[in-house]
Amino acid sequence: MGLNHDEAPVLDALARYHAAGELGFTPPGHKQARGADPRARAVLGDAVYLGDVLASGGLDDRLTRSRVLERAEELMADAVHAEHTFFSTCGSSLSVKAAMLTVTCPGNSLLVGRDAHKSVVAGLILSGVRPVWVEPEWDAERHLAHPPSAAAYDKAFTEHPEADGALVTSPTPYGSAADLRGITEICHGRGKPLIVDEAWGAHLPFHDELPSWAMDAGADICVTSIHKMGSGLEQGSVFHLQGRLIDPAELASRADLLGTTSPNVLLYAGIDAWRRQMVQHGRELMDRALHLAARTRAAIEEIDGIHVNDATDFCGPSLAAEFDPLPVVMDISALDTTGYRAADWLREHHRIDMHLFDHRRLGAQLTHADDDQTTARLLTALHDLADHADDLRDAPRVDVPAPADLRMEQAGLPRDAYFDHHTDVPAENAAGRIAGEMVTPYPPGIPAVLPGERLTEPVLRYLTTGVAAGMNLPDAADKRLSTVRVVAED
Repeated sequence: MGLNHDEAPVLDALARYHAAGELGFTPPGHKQARGADPRARAVLGDAVYLGDVLASGGLDDRLTRSRVLERAEELMADAVHAEHTFFSTCGSSLSVKAAMLTVTCPGNSLLVGRDAHKSVVAGLILSGVRPVWVEPEWDAERHLAHPPSAAAYDKAFTEHPEADGALVTSPTPYGSAADLRGITEICHGRGKPLIVDEAWGAHLPFHDELPSWAMDAGADICVTSIHKMGSGLEQGSVFHLQGRLIDPAELASRADLLGTTSPNVLLYAGIDAWRRQMVQHGRELMDRALHLAARTRAAIEEIDGIHVNDATDFCGPSLAAEFDPLPVVMDISALDTTGYRAADWLREHHRIDMHLFDHRRLGAQLTHADDDQTTARLLTALHDLADHADDLRDAPRVDVPAPADLRMEQAGLPRDAYFDHHTDVPAENAAGRIAGEMVTPYPPGIPAVLPGERLTEPVLRYLTTGVAAGMNLPDAADKRLSTVRVVAED
């Protein structure tokens, strides 16, 4: 008997909670908005507080006998072709760590694409797992990394047969996607599981013109951020499981080990509502979004000095396997400025916030929520940007290394270097020293420097010139990078 996707167990339970007039002598202390500061209520609205109840002993009884969350997770698994689904209110940053700690353990090895998000590196630091880095497909002309190929994972497993499994990021924030079926075959041919960090792919199961969905491609664990490309609230994440290589109870235990004991029901509700919305209307919503993206891309391409990257730029031999057109990535190098300066200008003059920006690109993330009105405003702003290109020239330049110069020797485990004794040295004297911190240009959040890597002059020059140009390094001890935190020498 099929599941009833007209249900939204979390939302339905919230409605019952209010209809029954439940009175809690429990957290949260605002007690259904009654104790909240009126000034906060005026900004946030009472709905935020009314939806903020305990998951057990509130939304459900103390023994969760109504299985509210469990039923919502079962419905989500069914919607996206998974066998098991787990909700997280701590974002995909937690979910991917839980997945890693289930597949491998301290001291063991895991194949990881070097274009991984900083949350993956944080998982390596917490776990003591030894990373075997798999090189991305580097586009040296555009200074851009695409996901590693299946052949790269095959080579890495051949050289490191002891590795417990593999992790790949797909799609990237730039919209390029990996050959997930090929990588899955490589892993399963060796009896090893594949984790897919699919944080940017919540929409993928709901339209066949989008890149392959990890569960359909046969991956074992898939991590997805519902808040990125879906309708969930920030921090709403799910991770899905299928196959026999991973014990569901072990995955649930790792998530419980890392997660909060006070989950926010509002986030559960957002995830639950998104699932129902997409099962009922997903194909129609994604159809509309894809057509809007096509029109918007074509209109931007007509603006002098702006080129919209598409599948012909990103896909092909030694590039990406598939392409998601909803992240609209624009190369503005012909405007003779940087994405940092252009993004600041757009915010200041048009109150538009861009999704991505780097030394030569801007990115506008489109979703099913956009329409002709929002994209018209974007187009007006981009036309104005191009018209004011003369005002944006002479931006500080970023010295971007060749792909080979971006890779540094992993001289020690990320965990060991992170927890070792540290000292701060001037950036100009840091080459040759072992990094004790992550240094991550953000967005998109892919570390340029990892703890345990031996620093080199080209990478240091890239980062220091990047900071001068407007690059954001939120995790560095010295965000201006006048100094770098390194492992102390005896």
